[in-house]
Amino acid sequence: EIALIGAETGDIYLDTLVKPLSPIPADAMAIHGITNEDVANSPAWGDVYKQFCELIKDRVIHIYNADYDVRLVSQTCALYNLKDPDIDANCVMLKYAELYREEDNYRGGWKWQSLSNAMLQQDIDVSDIKAHRASADCEMTRRLLRKIQIER
Repeated sequence: EIALIGAETGDIYLDTLVKPLSPIPADAMAIHGITNEDVANSPAWGDVYKQFCELIKDRVIHIYNADYDVRLVSQTCALYNLKDPDIDANCVMLKYAELYREEDNYRGGWKWQSLSNAMLQQDIDVSDIKAHRASADCEMTRRLLRKIQIER
């Protein structure tokens, strides 16, 4: 599943399930609730790739846990023999960790907060959002980004 929304407006530019090359593992289904039946008639990554690349071209993309998402896009492109898109990513998770300033005794530096925890910590209402879906995670990231930009 992949989604892109406008950072200012929340307008949805891309929001689609993507049919994987292999069945969805049970542990992944337990997290996001997407089943193999849900993606059976969805486009393959090769069909979504061009639109994705056009949408991110010459834009900074704000992503919560950017390293993870960029890695997944790269791995998916490799499976389809497609060039890695040029993703200019701003990792909101790392920025938020610096702002929240909880010490990480394991890795050093600041502890990474889950997106759901960040919503709670910043008292951001997400009662209208279902977590762990792409567009919902985009909207939560957008709300967090706006809140921390306003308060700084």
